[in-house]
Amino acid sequence: MAELLWERGYAATSPRDVMARADVGQGSMYHHFDGKHGLALETLGAVAEHLMAEAVESEGEGTAIERLRRRFSYPRPGLLGCRLGRMTQDPQVVEDPDLLKIVSDAFETAAAQWAALVAEAVADGDLPATTDPDELASTLAAVVQGGYVLARAQGSQEPMDAAVRGALALLEAARPRPVQG
Repeated sequence: MAELLWERGYAATSPRDVMARADVGQGSMYHHFDGKHGLALETLGAVAEHLMAEAVESEGEGTAIERLRRRFSYPRPGLLGCRLGRMTQDPQVVEDPDLLKIVSDAFETAAAQWAALVAEAVADGDLPATTDPDELASTLAAVVQGGYVLARAQGSQEPMDAAVRGALALLEAARPRPVQG
């Protein structure tokens, strides 16, 4: 189901598609789930948890600014789009409060994680004291999601990579410089 949601979206995925991909019969699916909606809820929740854990793992060790750079630089398949961000383009997901909550909560969690890293970088003196961690986290999330949209629209990974390089350049430019003199 996770693969089909990413490839086709919720609206375009039928229970028959899921059963065929999983090579299971109808009884197996309906024994565990009440249908497509229940399976999608379980799947999106698991995907969101996995992506959040993977993002934290990508940070590694080091200063907050180093971890922020690594997290931002984590390889993203631009042409495939964000596994969760793509769900916001699916009208049936947007109209379903339960499915949309999973996506929204995942974005809120990611933003809070980014904001915590930014706040730590500010406290370390690696970003200006005037930096609003929540606003910068929102900007970084918008850059990533915009990179996915541009990559898919242009049929090329390059817009995703350019968005990441540009955001990293902005982070570097914002770093306070030692006063010389």
